[in-house]
Amino acid sequence: MAKREIHTFRAFRSRNYTLYFMGQGTSLIGTWMQRTAVSWVVYTMTHSAFMLGLTVFASQFPSFVFSLFGGVVSDRYNRYKVILLTQFISMVQAILLAVLILSHHYLVWEILTLSTVLGIINAFDMPARQPLVHELIKDKDDLSNALALNSSMVNLARLAGPALSGIILEKFGAGTCFILNAVSFVAVIASLLTMKLPPYKATHIKKKVTTELIEGFTYLKQNPSIGMVMLMLTCISLLVLPYNTLLPVFAKVIFKGNAATFGYINSFIGLGAITGSFFLASLKPGTNLKRILLINTLILGVGLILFSHISYFPLAMLFAVISGFGTMSQGTICNTLIQTNTEAGMRGRVMSIVAMSLFGMLPIGSLLIGAVSQKIGAPNAILCQGVIAIIIALSFSKFLRKETLNKNEIEKLEEEEDVVIEKI
Repeated sequence: MAKREIHTFRAFRSRNYTLYFMGQGTSLIGTWMQRTAVSWVVYTMTHSAFMLGLTVFASQFPSFVFSLFGGVVSDRYNRYKVILLTQFISMVQAILLAVLILSHHYLVWEILTLSTVLGIINAFDMPARQPLVHELIKDKDDLSNALALNSSMVNLARLAGPALSGIILEKFGAGTCFILNAVSFVAVIASLLTMKLPPYKATHIKKKVTTELIEGFTYLKQNPSIGMVMLMLTCISLLVLPYNTLLPVFAKVIFKGNAATFGYINSFIGLGAITGSFFLASLKPGTNLKRILLINTLILGVGLILFSHISYFPLAMLFAVISGFGTMSQGTICNTLIQTNTEAGMRGRVMSIVAMSLFGMLPIGSLLIGAVSQKIGAPNAILCQGVIAIIIALSFSKFLRKETLNKNEIEKLEEEEDVVIEKI
């Protein structure tokens, strides 16, 4: 058992990563509180599923527009300083949102505007934050474990944040959620300031921004194993993952609940996701992640199908857990497969394209699912998303069932190839 625990949490041997995990984890709880509160405020003001989709669109589509430039910034400049700046500006955004709500004179367009500002910030934060993990880990063999633990951190926040938000929304109102989110940024900023990183080595070769952007797409074209993972993530992000856009409708209409009910639904999904994250973190190095991605995508589809038409809350939460377990793998495994197979000099740009896949497709998908649910209802809309998840999994099954060669196997094949060439 002790060996299992050490294996599961081995990335914590790196002091900088431990600081990052603690600070970022605290901040993400606040982020999920804010996200839950924003959706609930907009829905209670408009009672429109389409407006829920528009809210997600406003917060994420700007990330799609600017993420490629964020990737160039990440590869050109000190990622550590970029993250410090984005976290500070995010804190200011949360403070402005709190002031707006506490003034009791707010309109939907004002909330959407501040959500748009956050989307722009995230376009520069994500391409810098994800590759920074490489610099925080001493033993690079711990990288996949660190990325899995990152997912557990996100999903722990997804478990705690909405539950706390639901309670606070009922007792104190949305303004308090936004204040607590602003305070949570102090933790991540403090963790960054206490890290001990090697001196930053500036890149002296500066190319045109457009040239660097083109290089990122060319790199994906030349590495189809990365490109296929990216394509699958894009399809899932557009057609399946926006299911959480409709959760306020389920909380208020299907389950006849309130803000706390909405928080509980998100938390049960988070419970499934955190279970999956610890499962991934416990995997041995060399495990075929693509096969696990295939299975978990099927699990996601089945979970959504079962959740969609259950009106009995406790049973629905069981299927919410299953859906959360399947959801977790989409970002985490895809992120791990992409980062571990991308060269260091291209990592920022490639991760910016990942961000574009997520932040571009999710908001468009949210608008789409919001509009569709207006026509066929939220339960039928989520049922369709579950079916689509299964279709996507089967479409990519041939690629995902292929074994991934490790470095030793690749070197052995190369040696054998050299021998054949010499004989010829």
